[in-house]
Amino acid sequence: MFNSKKYIFLIVSILMLFSSCNLKNRFYDDINENILKIHFINVGQGDSTLLQFNNKNLLIDSGPLNSFENTIKYLKKLKVKQLDYVIATHPHEDHIGAMSEIIKTFEVKKFYAPKVTSNTDYFYNMIKELKKSNIKINIAKDQIKLPFDAKIKCVFLSPNSSNYTNLNNYSAVLKITYGRCNFLFTGDAESLVEQEILDKRYNISCQVLKLGHHGSSTSTCDQFLEKTSPNVAIASCGKNNIFNHPNKKTLQKLAEKGVKLYRTDIDGTIVLVCNGSNIKKSN
Repeated sequence: MFNSKKYIFLIVSILMLFSSCNLKNRFYDDINENILKIHFINVGQGDSTLLQFNNKNLLIDSGPLNSFENTIKYLKKLKVKQLDYVIATHPHEDHIGAMSEIIKTFEVKKFYAPKVTSNTDYFYNMIKELKKSNIKINIAKDQIKLPFDAKIKCVFLSPNSSNYTNLNNYSAVLKITYGRCNFLFTGDAESLVEQEILDKRYNISCQVLKLGHHGSSTSTCDQFLEKTSPNVAIASCGKNNIFNHPNKKTLQKLAEKGVKLYRTDIDGTIVLVCNGSNIKKSN
């Protein structure tokens, strides 16, 4: 005998199942496969960015030593156990001060850094921990590709020289492309390096620009900002920092271009999610 109640129940159950799989509603929040997540970690006056894609982790810089406990706590909260790739953009304390602690705590598979040294304790501590863990340093330089994932293109655009007078200009500049979306991570690269990149006529257009040197006036020159043409800019900086980062002139440039700015000193840790077509800020 036909049971109409059972039939109605079955139809309702099927409709609920399809509704629960509605990608439009759940795409970014609940489904992790093929979703690129970028965490601009609030490390105070410094830089540390984690990229996650299909259970792989890429860390760009570690932040300063005084923030290492919070940085490690944040990574562990995300259940990070292994860092597939780590990039030390350049040997300044606000970028690599906590790197020795990161190497002690997590398994690091591949490590990239520009070919430059620094006569400082934090640099030697990083080198010591790399040696202890038997981790080779891969040289980060122009045109080197980083094989993060087959679906994502990662290429260094700098450094272009081995004779900079300013350590900031050794910064490993990385462009990441996922589908139609582009991201540019600039370390502390200043206008000299920006001009070198422009001179090489690379395609540097991007939706998201991590501002060079925490939004300092020494970076984000007019032509570089014009060519990158970002929708969103990120300034990683500390509250009431003594350098007054980000600089007022940089803020004015971004405002004139209609670029949305997020700042770790105001917004805390900033998380962006991308499906290869769209980018949005996670709540």
